Amino acid sequence: MNNIKLTSYSSGAGWACKINPKDLGKILEKLNKNNLELPNNVVGYESSDDCSIYPIDNKNLLIQSLDFFTPIVDDPYDFGRIAATNSLSDIYAMGGKPIFALNITCFPTDDLPLEVLHEILRGGSDIAKQAGIPILGGHSIKDKEPKYGLVVSGIVNKKQIIRNNNAQINDNLILTKPIGTGIISTAIKRKLASKNDIKNIVDIMTDLNSKGSNAMNKTTVNACTDITGYGLLGHLKEMCESSRVQANINFEKIPLIDNTMNFAEKDIIPGGTKRNFEYLNDFLNFNTKIPMFKKLIMADAQTSGGLLISVSKENTNYLIDELNKQKCLTTSIIGNISKKESDYLINIVWKIF
Repeated sequence: MNNIKLTSYSSGAGWACKINPKDLGKILEKLNKNNLELPNNVVGYESSDDCSIYPIDNKNLLIQSLDFFTPIVDDPYDFGRIAATNSLSDIYAMGGKPIFALNITCFPTDDLPLEVLHEILRGGSDIAKQAGIPILGGHSIKDKEPKYGLVVSGIVNKKQIIRNNNAQINDNLILTKPIGTGIISTAIKRKLASKNDIKNIVDIMTDLNSKGSNAMNKTTVNACTDITGYGLLGHLKEMCESSRVQANINFEKIPLIDNTMNFAEKDIIPGGTKRNFEYLNDFLNFNTKIPMFKKLIMADAQTSGGLLISVSKENTNYLIDELNKQKCLTTSIIGNISKKESDYLINIVWKIF
């Protein structure tokens, strides 16, 4: 067990294995044209929101999400914990409460001992217990690459649901975790990361976004999304597009995981991150002082990232106080929302607002 390196069995680590957003967009566009019209208050993939939404009575909505991916760290137990934490995040991003989950796993039974799969599932189970929910079953298949995640069902009051399509002009943007997991995980795969780098990234990726969700539910926020495979800029682009607004981001205010900058400057960057940037570049307006490796950091494919919250100026300090009470990893104001006045969705500047 100690000699097994899970990341050596995967072609891409964590959410860096996600399908190119440009390719996925083409597929979903074709499906949307042929999709049946959805009933009122039902939301599917066509909105790019974090969860599907289905009304179950006059007050409550069922929200559901599915996430799974390849190993981002070598330790099976930690991989299970990270994947489960990530799977729960979509529920928390919508202000919801998870109620139960199902396992989904792919595993190379001919190449790895079953004890490895046990440790992966044990890690997922421990995170589910921490979140206060049961795992009621699941599905497994034999595969060359190990993969793991959860289907998570949650519930939210209709009046409290937080979507990604309601960012308002003059809102502040707050991020609750530092970014850089894609870059650090690439360093792990290349055996360049220290033990401290690995411990740090595991601690960040297993930090439940329930804390940010609890804080949001104690105040009023306008929009939220969790930061995963399409990176900070990719998920912010979805928020701006669906809200019909423009975002302004201050690079120097973005919290980064330790050593992210050092590795990125040496081009230790996952392919998924570079594909993200290639897709997003037409929507971005960069300050000329920002070098390419810093641009790529902002598009870095995140695994189990934090919440990106759009909140009015009036409620910003109250939200930050609540985030601090919940002990969120960061409470950085990284930018703001403005009226859309150009073809760009996101302006990245080099100054303090």
